[in-house]
Amino acid sequence: MVLMPGPVVDAVEATRAGHEAGSPTLLMTPQGRPFDQRMAEELAAKPGFILVSGRYEGFDERIRDVLNPTEVSLGDFVLAGGELPALAVTEAVVRLLPGVLGDEESAKNDSFSLGGLLEGPQYTRPRVFRNLSVPEVLLGGNHAEIEAWRRQAAEKRTRQRRMDLLDRGDLLDPRDNL
Repeated sequence: MVLMPGPVVDAVEATRAGHEAGSPTLLMTPQGRPFDQRMAEELAAKPGFILVSGRYEGFDERIRDVLNPTEVSLGDFVLAGGELPALAVTEAVVRLLPGVLGDEESAKNDSFSLGGLLEGPQYTRPRVFRNLSVPEVLLGGNHAEIEAWRRQAAEKRTRQRRMDLLDRGDLLDPRDNL
């Protein structure tokens, strides 16, 4: 099934009329720009955004031609519909909005927000579990040393698990801005 252009274009144009200028329209498709934390941050800074999800074969090409949306993909795979990707985009963006998380600073320390790095290891009680201890630096109370350790641990984890993130750097192509 391919979605007809008339109903989709009419629905998006009516929705756009109720949104502030600068609210991008996102078309969920496996052919789009890969969604990542930087895009979530860009969207969180916008006055809003409109999500358009297809089903099965997707969209009549004229929908793209008329609406000129930003096409967004969750990855190199295909789902039966765009509802789950739209939900994932919404979840990633909403948690960045002021007041959503209990601590405004916590999202700044998440994976991909630390200059593109993965988040380092996290610890809680007990201090020792099955002969594995919380690193002493985390127990010392020296915030500068703790921050330096966390940064080093994030870099190490990123090197071990996602070297591609280090190769990519933290710069966006200006043509990719929403």
